[in-house]
Amino acid sequence: MTEPLQPDTETSVQITNLTVEFDGFRAVDDVSLLMLKGQIHFLIGPNGAGKTTLVDALTGLVPATGSAIYRGMDLLAMKTNKIIRAEVGRTFQTATVFDELSVLQNLDIAGGLRRRAWRLPFARRGVPDYVEAALETIGLGAVRDKPAGILAHGQKQWLEIGMLLVQDAKVMFLDEPVAGMNADEREETGELLRRIGGDRTIIVIEHDMDFVRSFAEWVTVMHAGKLLTAGTVEQVQADARVQEVYLGTAADAVVEGEGR
Repeated sequence: MTEPLQPDTETSVQITNLTVEFDGFRAVDDVSLLMLKGQIHFLIGPNGAGKTTLVDALTGLVPATGSAIYRGMDLLAMKTNKIIRAEVGRTFQTATVFDELSVLQNLDIAGGLRRRAWRLPFARRGVPDYVEAALETIGLGAVRDKPAGILAHGQKQWLEIGMLLVQDAKVMFLDEPVAGMNADEREETGELLRRIGGDRTIIVIEHDMDFVRSFAEWVTVMHAGKLLTAGTVEQVQADARVQEVYLGTAADAVVEGEGR
């Protein structure tokens, strides 16, 4: 049975009493949890559970109360650009790449965060080592000069992860990275997360329970904005509350009720 890792002050995110309200509605309600280095951590739960809103708060897209301490900084008190420069990055459900630019150009632009401001106006001399390393890691070397717009869906998701790698993101929030992928792409994505996860904090929002079962090392379950439970895949699947609101037959009813 997988045990939770010990907190690492360099790459762990300690979330305490995080709350997000929209016109009096609590989309995230007093959530406290620890996100750890070296652990592929999945956030699951029905639609409307607050998973993406939680990540939005941690990446500066929506205001929140409480705290989210990372390297002595409170992410909830920071603007998005400062959060990115603090080596915290995210992907979205729909890949946000520059379709008309090559794979290599997408990575190089993302890597601009690592260049000193005074060097940005000047032409690059060759491909930086960290871009080459990211290409190899995400397995897109063979299409490095192809426009990103022609990539398969899975490849675009890998490119987005590569763009976080060249930014040297130590905390990565990935929003449904395998949505729309076939079985082979899902497997490759899981193996990619394992390759990059050893020295990073990786949090994955996901609905694909087969993917969760195969690659999750720790699972947090949210429901109606609250933290329902957390544990290993085995512990979460055995929890009667999770079976009722998400894994069991009641899940559809919960989603329909939240949509009204």
